[in-house]
Amino acid sequence: MKLKDGIPRHAQISKWLRDQIDNGNFKPDEKLPSENELAKKFDVSRVTIRRALQSLESEAIIYRCQGLGSFVSDDRAPHNLVQLTDFNEDMAKAGLEASSVVKSISTVTAPKWLLDILEIEEGTKVMKIDRLRLGDGDPVAYDSTWLPILYGQLLDEKSLQNHTIYKQLEENYDIPIIRGCYKISAAVADEQLSDDLKTKENSPLLVIDRVSYTIGGKPVYYQKRYYRSDRVLYEMTLERDQNDPSSSEMPLKEFVPVFKP
Repeated sequence: MKLKDGIPRHAQISKWLRDQIDNGNFKPDEKLPSENELAKKFDVSRVTIRRALQSLESEAIIYRCQGLGSFVSDDRAPHNLVQLTDFNEDMAKAGLEASSVVKSISTVTAPKWLLDILEIEEGTKVMKIDRLRLGDGDPVAYDSTWLPILYGQLLDEKSLQNHTIYKQLEENYDIPIIRGCYKISAAVADEQLSDDLKTKENSPLLVIDRVSYTIGGKPVYYQKRYYRSDRVLYEMTLERDQNDPSSSEMPLKEFVPVFKP
């Protein structure tokens, strides 16, 4: 599709997408074409496509989730009913004292699978942080977190023992984490994870993949967390609209981890 001269390309693309959504060509919660597909359609770079999508996201016309893509928002905005919390806050609600053991911090070349997630170019260096997460001194979870150097260099290794990345960036540098996209799956503990988590090898683990974003839809970090399934489960609360009890739609009101003794 040919773009007009004199108007920023990303602005033309965001207008085209907005018109498609307004005309009903894309329905609420429908997935939009991928960045690659849009880049080929308009013969532009993926950076241009990302700027167009960020513009629509800032207007709450679309929402984006790591590993899934971009989707059309709807008027219900169910996501604002769920609190965005960090590990320490979750543990405090469970009556447990949170702490962490920093297993390693290193600077590595970002693997290819991470490029789209953090919206970085091939060959970019990122910081990788591995931590064992404890509740009252007992192993609960194991995290691997990847951050662009811009954010990673702001973190204090010693403070990571008792303070989360989330809190360090918000309180020390006014970098708010305003949105998180989660993906939940299952895995089994390999030799390393079973040793760190003090559980049997091949025992089941709950896996949470999370991308956290700051203002402007900019990704701050990607994290993969392995929970001991005998220590944590997630509870979901759905709430029907009291003004329309006949509606089958029940927006997500609460989605929280519950820790077992």
